[in-house]
Amino acid sequence: MTAVDQLHPELDHPTSAPNGTGQSYRGLAGVPLSLEPLNRKDFTSDQEVRWCPGCGDYAVLAAFQGFMPELGIKRENTVIVSGIGCSSRFPYYVDTYGLHSIHGRATAIATGVATAREDVAVFVITGDGDALSIGGNHLIHVLRRNVNVTILLFNNRIYGLTKGQYSPTSEIGKITKSTPMGSLDNPFNPISLALGAEATFVARTIDSDRKHLTSVLKAAVAHRGSSLVEIYQNCPIFNDGAFDAIKDPATSADAIIPLTHGEPIRFGVDGHLGVVRDQQTGAFSVVEVGEVGEDALAVHDAHLADPSFAFALSRLTDAGVLHRAPIGIFRDVEASTYDDLARDQVALAASLGNDEDALQTMINGGDTWTVH
Repeated sequence: MTAVDQLHPELDHPTSAPNGTGQSYRGLAGVPLSLEPLNRKDFTSDQEVRWCPGCGDYAVLAAFQGFMPELGIKRENTVIVSGIGCSSRFPYYVDTYGLHSIHGRATAIATGVATAREDVAVFVITGDGDALSIGGNHLIHVLRRNVNVTILLFNNRIYGLTKGQYSPTSEIGKITKSTPMGSLDNPFNPISLALGAEATFVARTIDSDRKHLTSVLKAAVAHRGSSLVEIYQNCPIFNDGAFDAIKDPATSADAIIPLTHGEPIRFGVDGHLGVVRDQQTGAFSVVEVGEVGEDALAVHDAHLADPSFAFALSRLTDAGVLHRAPIGIFRDVEASTYDDLARDQVALAASLGNDEDALQTMINGGDTWTVH
């Protein structure tokens, strides 16, 4: 079994929106279904796709357009919001409603759309610079609020649109046009950041692994609440080879730590490597299975209410040049969503009756005074 073959996360959430394929998606409850079967061409716009040759964005776009028809929802009830960056051209290429918005503000705008319109599926397309630098504040708040949006974070560890400056995920010592002597910044781990904000769905996948990418996107859409999917995406012009360790068949088996709910975390050629947890510190480490025995391996549980298990797993990701990283669904738990609660609150207020003097009563409330 290859490293890629091990990356098959399951969909085991309650379902509510049938799509004609036998699957359904709780996160799309309330979104109208299409009256006619759709195909990939229906989600392909007439715009010329303009990314650099070999860019990983092409693979993500193809996977996205390929699985959207399976959702069975109307195109006009789909909204894609992006910020600024190479990946943020995404809405132009998908024949749905879309908004190429302001740098770093895609998640804030998406929050408004999701809260105002329960009948639309909302996707956010963003990058490591857009989401984690200028947009970092908005990102953590959409995650902690658990707004029902699906966020695709393209991480190429570089600023590509502005031609090769270091980004919030670039490794220490990274030499770029803006760091000619090497970056001094400690990089963000996007998965750790999301779990620190207690995001209810957090996953990582790879641009070139179509099967795994598609399965993770399906799981993210099935989830009701904020779903963050980090996508390792190669920039062949300004940061080529950043993810070679997990893409090269010669090294991927020992580089990819596959996460599958309910299964021991084991990987490597012939499964010789595994992950164990220190019972005192809670930290995970990689060991030779032959030295500790299979019974000692940690069993992945993506449904734990406490995010500390998933957070500890995320720390197995190399902070420097990437040699090894967990891939799959780190956390998938159910919780009330901000937009559902907000709509319930508005409905409750409306049900209490129309008090024509309510505004004046509020203005003349106990927290007012007269200035002489």
